[in-house]
Amino acid sequence: MWQSLPEFGTGVLYAILVTAAYTFAVGLASARGRPRLLQAARLGAYGTIALVGLAVLVLAYAFVSHDFRIAYVAQYSDRSMTTPYLIAALWGGQDGSLLWWMFLTALFSGGCVVWLQRRYLELQPYVIATLMSVLIFFAALMIFAVNPFRTSVAGAPIDGNGLNYQLRNFYMIIHPPSLYIGFTSAAVPFAFAIAALATGRLDSEWIVATRKWMLFSWLFLSIGNVLGMLWAYEELGWGGPWAWDPVENAAFLPWLTASAYVHSTMIQERRGMLKVWNVSLICGTFFLTIFGTWLTRSGLIASVHSFAQSGIGIWFVGFMAVILATCTALIVYRLPRLRSDGQFESLLSREAAFLLNNWGLFSIMIFIAVATVWPRISEWLLDQKSTLGPTFYNMWLPPVALVVFLMMGVAPLLGWRKTSPELFRKSFRWPVLATAVTVALHLSLGKKVGFAPFVAVDPIYPGQLGAALAKLASTYPFITVAIAAFNVTVVIQEFARGIAARQKRGDESPFASFYNLIARSRRRYGGYIVHVGIAVMFVGFAGRAWGVDKEISLRPGEAVEIEEYRLVYAGPRMEVDSEKRMVFADLDVERHGTPVGRISPAKYIYKATPEAPSTEVARHMTLKNDLYVIIGMANPQTKVASFQLHVNNLISFMWFGAGILVFGALIAMWPDIVLEEAGAFGYVRAGGSVVASVVFAFLLAGGPSQAYGRPIQERLGPPILHAPGDVDAPASGASVHPGRAPAIGAMLPTAAEPRQPAFE
Repeated sequence: MWQSLPEFGTGVLYAILVTAAYTFAVGLASARGRPRLLQAARLGAYGTIALVGLAVLVLAYAFVSHDFRIAYVAQYSDRSMTTPYLIAALWGGQDGSLLWWMFLTALFSGGCVVWLQRRYLELQPYVIATLMSVLIFFAALMIFAVNPFRTSVAGAPIDGNGLNYQLRNFYMIIHPPSLYIGFTSAAVPFAFAIAALATGRLDSEWIVATRKWMLFSWLFLSIGNVLGMLWAYEELGWGGPWAWDPVENAAFLPWLTASAYVHSTMIQERRGMLKVWNVSLICGTFFLTIFGTWLTRSGLIASVHSFAQSGIGIWFVGFMAVILATCTALIVYRLPRLRSDGQFESLLSREAAFLLNNWGLFSIMIFIAVATVWPRISEWLLDQKSTLGPTFYNMWLPPVALVVFLMMGVAPLLGWRKTSPELFRKSFRWPVLATAVTVALHLSLGKKVGFAPFVAVDPIYPGQLGAALAKLASTYPFITVAIAAFNVTVVIQEFARGIAARQKRGDESPFASFYNLIARSRRRYGGYIVHVGIAVMFVGFAGRAWGVDKEISLRPGEAVEIEEYRLVYAGPRMEVDSEKRMVFADLDVERHGTPVGRISPAKYIYKATPEAPSTEVARHMTLKNDLYVIIGMANPQTKVASFQLHVNNLISFMWFGAGILVFGALIAMWPDIVLEEAGAFGYVRAGGSVVASVVFAFLLAGGPSQAYGRPIQERLGPPILHAPGDVDAPASGASVHPGRAPAIGAMLPTAAEPRQPAFE
């Protein structure tokens, strides 16, 4: 087994399984009256983690040394790839991504064990055992189902197939690791919840232990989803960054429950309430990370960027069944100890607003989960095939999402237990006034500046139901802008009150008061900054309603106008390199009558995959909107080319809002500068903060206005170059489609349903 690199890697996987199982057993034994075994369990955890790291190093070495004996290396790399992409190929396919998942889980397990030290001694055995059970599952999965070190029966090829060109993008180097960090770090709060249920120590102790771990997980789930949006916007040619694809939904689900927990945990800390709910949210968040992995890897649901269909689905079903059964049994067993210490005294209270917010987030999660798997449910139970596209989500989700958005601003204005009439009037006066002013400005000036308060929406259902939903959807942009103004004013008011209070107590400058206010209560005021980021993102979501789409065919010299832009088609040109032929369509762009540059959407025909040409999008970005151009087909004889044109209004607000969100989360989780914070988790948080800060910088850097082409890969089937007379494109002057309803509360719809097949 140890005579070659593939055999050595497989041997390491067996060693991981053995050491994880040993540590699991010793951890449980130490919890049953043998505390001296706890140190053995801790050492076993370190050994297991070291072996997982060794397995990743072996696979990484196989990639950089081009060891094509390993089938996974041959399938996802070739000799022409640079080192960064060779490393990214490690998680580019199913086998390696599962190893990467286990590696990150092991890293956070190690960080947790180091951080625990002499803390939570009664919880430690079960925490370690739970974390090891996760590693046992992934080790067994890779040994018996998807071994990343398996060799090809046909032997080693001279060169590999290479990484999918859609994955050769900067965001795909940082997007999967960021998302996986969010997924895998959720195992630590889950382990504490299981430990608390197993030991019966269900006071605030375990909540304090898990609070910052869950915030860390939530932060990277947020970063991973935003980076995925950026990648989809640049690589998939959807016309927008979100299309309610099953893989996107799978990544979004645990973010919703983690968001609910971050808010509801404050109720348990303050009032001793919602204990069952908080335990369920932590267990549910971890369950959803596994559920999402099952969706994207089992072949159950067809997706644009899911992994290839395989037989590992039954493994994940079994693991999910174990998680669900264990959590349910422990919660039922501990119900007497999970009784609330307090009760709701008034609907006008902060805890009631938090609870309504939680119900809204949970409802959105259930809706998306059911809608995502509905095609299979329909096929199994009703014996008929059905699909649910972006239009369906964007019609039904906004009402609940807008309620959650409103509660986000209302909750900080209410008092705990109950809100007196005087406090209510004092708290709501300025936010309501600012909202009224915003509403008046939007009604009077919105249409003149291109952002009409109400947008016509076509019904998606016949009859009165469809008409009513369409009428309601036409109001979403107006409502979104009003609630966004309310939320931002609430945050400004809270900061102003805090600064004023500090200045009354001491001789501080306003700037010093602002800094000290945040430094003394980072969790609270960092959360307020997160709320501002979400409000800005909501405005970006609403901007989709004012977007315009157009499909048109042009001959060289012809022009087309869309919104404030005028595009003149200069003609096609071809370039060739060692990998591909590149057919560009040059378009000279004018904005408000002023030339702003040339953009060149393109088709790339790769020698390795000539049957699957890729689409390279061109964008001209401004603060107000993006001009987003995709070339459809080009005739080499007549030089006629077809184009999809999109003007995506306010989409820059999504990226700016995401940057503000990350910045606020960094403030909330930044370690305090005291000696006891210099432990392992302090380093984990600091390292996570550095990574998140880098991502924050990239989000801000994505905003400048410029004209350039961006690579967007799209498998279209037939090649783009046709024989004379075979131009397959819309006639000149094709339709314009203004006035789309925004995807409020989640992500954006696209101009058309995704057309790309799944890739591995």
